[in-house]
Amino acid sequence: MTGTISTTTGISEEPARDSAQVGPPKTLERLAIIVRESSYDRVLTPFAFAYLAAASGAHVDLLFVNWAVRAVMQDESDRLPMSAEHTQDHDYVRRQVELAGLPSKISELVTAIKQTGNVAIYVCSLAAQIFGATRDNLLPEVDEIVGATWFLTERVLGADTTQYF
Repeated sequence: MTGTISTTTGISEEPARDSAQVGPPKTLERLAIIVRESSYDRVLTPFAFAYLAAASGAHVDLLFVNWAVRAVMQDESDRLPMSAEHTQDHDYVRRQVELAGLPSKISELVTAIKQTGNVAIYVCSLAAQIFGATRDNLLPEVDEIVGATWFLTERVLGADTTQYF
């Protein structure tokens, strides 16, 4: 699937507004996400949060560390295993992802997320060294290989919130 991601869950992504809240609703302008898990089912959540935030206009910075670097490597992203406790649910989860209107291939999901124009994808330089990630074998949507300290000072400190997966 290329283009925009659509969901068919029918679940509202807008919570009911608290009647006691004074002033305009809060808006998310910058989100930093650090991804350290590398199984298929565990990278879906940070990708979903990144897409939803980016689609609503927020700028999202994703950093892949440790084994998660595999999620943005050309020969690895579409072969991620399911987490150990859910191995038997691999086909079911992929079907459910497709039924929700999302691409089931991680590489296609990364492409769709980048097409929002609001997402930057980074790979930790130490993880790149340990797991053999190079500019040549990363997905083309990856922006840079960076040091974790740079990401913390340049992206996390400027974010409205940071998520860790």
